Amino acid sequence: MNENTTQIKVRYAETDQMGVVHHANYALYLELARIEWLSMLGFSYAEMEKQGVILPVVSLLVNYKRPLFFDQNIQVVCRLREKPTSKITFDYELLDDQGNVSATATTVLAFVSQDTKRPIPCPSHLMQVLGESL
Repeated sequence: MNENTTQIKVRYAETDQMGVVHHANYALYLELARIEWLSMLGFSYAEMEKQGVILPVVSLLVNYKRPLFFDQNIQVVCRLREKPTSKITFDYELLDDQGNVSATATTVLAFVSQDTKRPIPCPSHLMQVLGESL
């Protein structure tokens, strides 16, 4: 499955004085959605790191369309864009509690060896988990 939806309740600490979600928190929401997507596949991000593979964000693009507010129950739809190589790309839609698109986003992450800090191919065990869903 190349898509997953994560439910998030906007906390007060994530908003500014007007009750609007601060733009920096969108990156956190995207990360939560990515980690849940991996978990949904039965793949552990923590286990991947124990095996010496890290996954830094190399690109982050967010298009803000409407504000999100304190105490809203939002949804973050996370989609794998294409078959991973040494990079993995995700597209997102953030929906407010009325189902309106509040933002769209894309992240690109690189598979990197924890030892050498150099790019490596997507781990074979992740490719196996993804299997035919791509």
